[in-house]
Amino acid sequence: MLKFPRLLVNHVKALATPTSSSNADYLSQQTRIIKLFSYLFCFNFLQNTFILKRRNPVPLHKKNSKPHRLRTRHFIYDLVEDTNVKKKEPLDLILTQYVAGFGNVGTRVSLHPTTAYSKLLLPKLADYATPENIEKYTKLAVDQEGDKPFSSSSVEKTMKYLSRKRISIVMSKDVPWTLEKWHIKANFRKAGIYLPEDSITMPVKPISGPNLDLQGKEFYVTITINNREQVKVRCNLHHWTPESSSQIYVSEFWKLPADPIFPEDKPILDSLPPFWIERKKKTTHC
Repeated sequence: MLKFPRLLVNHVKALATPTSSSNADYLSQQTRIIKLFSYLFCFNFLQNTFILKRRNPVPLHKKNSKPHRLRTRHFIYDLVEDTNVKKKEPLDLILTQYVAGFGNVGTRVSLHPTTAYSKLLLPKLADYATPENIEKYTKLAVDQEGDKPFSSSSVEKTMKYLSRKRISIVMSKDVPWTLEKWHIKANFRKAGIYLPEDSITMPVKPISGPNLDLQGKEFYVTITINNREQVKVRCNLHHWTPESSSQIYVSEFWKLPADPIFPEDKPILDSLPPFWIERKKKTTHC
């Protein structure tokens, strides 16, 4: 704690008392006050607590007798706990409105204090999960059930992820086929994306092959998430055959722009986020 608090208060009062009618002097005086309070804030903020234990216990003395004189060995301490490195317990919060990546109003989250203060509490996007707040915001969530911007906390992130993908749809070069939902599902699974067939909306016009005129061209499918949100995903058609001599090889095909299979889909495909962003390599100077 600070020593001589009364002396400090008197010093602040003296600084706060106007001593000159000049605006420049007055601003300089106010600046000194702000710096002083900043120092006090930093001083209190940086304080730490150490819990210590004497290595050698102090001998007891009889009642009404003079205490024993402490020796050097009595001033040797062992550190029991340093609160600065102690793991902080997560804070239980409840959202007061929709927050991207966390959820809708009434959603309870548990976060590290540093993250909770900076991202939710200070911007007033959440409150402590007290029984009163839980009851208040749970009722608010029920009242706003139809006005939720997204059906879950991960939908927005999932939609951004899918809209930036270009899924390779690999079809046979030898066997006749017509593109169906299960083809789309299988190729999404190869890309690490698992979805049910009933969430896939195919193009209005059928796509059949093998047709090398469609090789490397694009189309899009619509994916429905939680029976509510919809996102368009870019797909690129490729032909494949087990005969190595007849295989079509395109170097770094994922970087190449492609024409749409259906010209009327070009505005929609152009409106999707870029699927490939060339990152500049860091150059080192010798």
